[in-house]
Amino acid sequence: MKGGRNIEGYTDPTASIAVGQVRREESEADKRAYDLVKVLKFIIRSCGFELIERIQLKDTKSGREYK
Repeated sequence: MKGGRNIEGYTDPTASIAVGQVRREESEADKRAYDLVKVLKFIIRSCGFELIERIQLKDTKSGREYK
């Protein structure tokens, strides 16, 4: 979906809108996950602990995993 055109080169506004919406939703989920990890790390440090393993998250709405 390059420049709102399909593989044959014709404009495809419906698909372009759908792809844009999916990308926006993914971007919002990425930001929520980033913010959540940041807050968790702050809480862990402020309670006198240290994070020694990676935090793994799964978005319950999309099923996307963040590792």
